[in-house]
Amino acid sequence: MQNLVAIVGRPNVGKSMLFNRLTQSRQSIVTDIPGTTRDRLYGKVNWTGVDFSLVDTGGWIVNSDDVLEEEINKQVAIAIEEADVILFVVDVMNGLTDLDSSVAQLLRQSDKPVVIVANKADTHAIGFQSAEFYSLGLGDPYPVSAINGSGTGDLLDHVLSLFKTKGEEEVIADIPKFTVVGRPNAGKSSLVNALIGEERNIVTEVAGTTRDSIHTRYNKFGMDFYLVDTAGIRKKGKVTEDLEYYSVIRSIRSIEDADVCVLIIDAMRGIESQDLNILSLIQKNRKGLVVLVNKWDLVEEKDNKFMKEYEKIIRERFAPFSDFPIIFGSALTKQRILKVMDLAKEVYENRKRKIPTNKLNEIMLPIIQKTPPPSNKGKYIKVKYVTQLPNTQVPSFVFFCNLPQWVKEPYRRFVENQMRLNWKLSGTPINVYFREK
Repeated sequence: MQNLVAIVGRPNVGKSMLFNRLTQSRQSIVTDIPGTTRDRLYGKVNWTGVDFSLVDTGGWIVNSDDVLEEEINKQVAIAIEEADVILFVVDVMNGLTDLDSSVAQLLRQSDKPVVIVANKADTHAIGFQSAEFYSLGLGDPYPVSAINGSGTGDLLDHVLSLFKTKGEEEVIADIPKFTVVGRPNAGKSSLVNALIGEERNIVTEVAGTTRDSIHTRYNKFGMDFYLVDTAGIRKKGKVTEDLEYYSVIRSIRSIEDADVCVLIIDAMRGIESQDLNILSLIQKNRKGLVVLVNKWDLVEEKDNKFMKEYEKIIRERFAPFSDFPIIFGSALTKQRILKVMDLAKEVYENRKRKIPTNKLNEIMLPIIQKTPPPSNKGKYIKVKYVTQLPNTQVPSFVFFCNLPQWVKEPYRRFVENQMRLNWKLSGTPINVYFREK
């Protein structure tokens, strides 16, 4: 189970800049205007071989005229509740403010490990000014510069030292792990209840802490599998169920523990922003995907033409990843729910698929010869051979060639599509690399 780290602080202290620095991305919009970050962002961080999830939050504000103030503060509180470690970002240039003290008071109540990140310490001389943040009573401040990256290495080393070492879970690696995800009221609970029913044959349960996912092993439908508990997504605590951010942040835990995710879409409401948020989490974590369009029994127009049009819209909204199975069914009437399990198992097998090197070269080299990569400045790219990398999370293939730096993204997608046409890789992400040989 990967750890979850949340970035909190008052507006305009550089939280989004720090998020972009640590995730090595430009997901978060950065401006000098306080309150720019409204939508919550989720990213992956890798430091010294350790992965963890990072959540960016909006600035904590009080007594403002902003109608979104309460909503943002509620989301910050959720991030604090769910996180394993909290990065409390302050501005070393502006010094300690009353709003910083207000955030610190909230954090002291959380009993979570808190790291004070004294941002904007672009020079060592400025970094010494971070000493005043000792008065917050939250431990040593770490002076960093999100702009130039100084101090972030020491910060990440400290964050990793705060992660709790979790006991070895007795989850059998060769048994598929499925999880059902989706926004509130899409039918997650109904599907799980319809699948496991009262006659469920539970073999064992493996649980971590209260915030961790629970694996329950079943032997049903002719297969042995773990169901990653989705109760964590449903438990709302003190937060209203319709709060979008809450369901997404709880989804992080379940998705990280799964091999294949069954994403439920409400047929009556169509694809909403929250569905796309959860999809992005599935893609970032490189998990298999099966889409269930639930509540199909309530749709009046159910002919093949309408179904194909609905499917086309889903694939367009989920682009560029569009090679995944889509099922139209109903958890309430149990229409096609067994098909969901069959396809989830197929996707799991596709994730584990091994293709012999001779077959790869036999099929892919003629395709590449017929449609080679575009030349660049009169230089032609020649692919010599292809092989599959061993022991990878998803099928990963290396194409050895003379000028890999000239192979652009459109051609990578072309190669990936050709591989999907020739082998069963539906529902799983694949990696295509070009390397010099």
